[in-house]
Amino acid sequence: MKPAATKLRLPPRKLNYEGKGRRVGVELEFAAVAAAKVATRVSGLYGGKVERDDAHRYRIENSKFGRFVVELDSQYAHRQPGDSVYQGTGFAAIVDGFRDSMRTLYGDLSSLVVPYEVVCPPVAFDELVELENLLKALREEGAQGTNDNLLHAFGAQFNPEIATRDPHWILSVLKADILLSNWLRSIMSIAFARRLLSFVDPFPAAYAYKVLDPDYWPDTANLIDDYIDYNPTRNRELDLLPLFMWLDEKRVRARLAPGLVRPRPTFHCRLPNANIGEPMWSLTLEWNRWVVVERLADKPELLAEMGPAYIANAQSFLPGDWAMMCTEWLVV
Repeated sequence: MKPAATKLRLPPRKLNYEGKGRRVGVELEFAAVAAAKVATRVSGLYGGKVERDDAHRYRIENSKFGRFVVELDSQYAHRQPGDSVYQGTGFAAIVDGFRDSMRTLYGDLSSLVVPYEVVCPPVAFDELVELENLLKALREEGAQGTNDNLLHAFGAQFNPEIATRDPHWILSVLKADILLSNWLRSIMSIAFARRLLSFVDPFPAAYAYKVLDPDYWPDTANLIDDYIDYNPTRNRELDLLPLFMWLDEKRVRARLAPGLVRPRPTFHCRLPNANIGEPMWSLTLEWNRWVVVERLADKPELLAEMGPAYIANAQSFLPGDWAMMCTEWLVV
């Protein structure tokens, strides 16, 4: 079946925190195609030079959008940042070569269950449609996605730049995401493996109630502290730790283990499946679902109505289907 044309939607806020056009990064997980082959296809689509870091990690430098990375999603298959290649001879060189061989072997074996990942450079919102060609190339190469195997806990992740540092807007997006979580999960049909492995856990109920209280509007410091109190993990459907690390690195590092988070001025939306093998699925479709969240975030009167309604329903003796109930606000 030929995929239906999906028109790209844009969020209400088009400019970032610096007054420039907002951009979004995309991370796409897949299996059954080697990193080298995908790197060659990326270079063919967007230009740039393919650089090999190891058997399971390739960079495409100086493409029309910037640097792409294609890699096995496991730190044990690669040299770690700062590791140097031993240039000498003798026993040290033998040990270094042995370690490289073990990384390659580990990558070969773990690629049976661990996904490869294409990490795309940030693109302007209206350029997101050009990444559909990458999705087409992966399909042509026989790449497998989330629904091709019960063990595939694969995701398609979006990293949209923030529009402002204002904690009121950041919190509005978080409120909107929590309010729409059940609806998004319903229409996306989140894979069992992803739910089982807790890669996209919803926010704890106690935290959701706190955030959705109409009177909850903390400053940045208290917003960060409250978030970490309830969510000291990356495994949330909307991961705010990279953003909070960027906003106040000292505060976040004081609370979390080293190396858990890298700072960046973006949301990290982890929810969508990577349904590469399904012709009706597209990155544009998943992006448009995120845009619904940002559109709700820019409607304070709806947030004020929906928050108490969500809490009342969730705490009732016989809760209704919030995924259905919230649609009456979405059509307003």
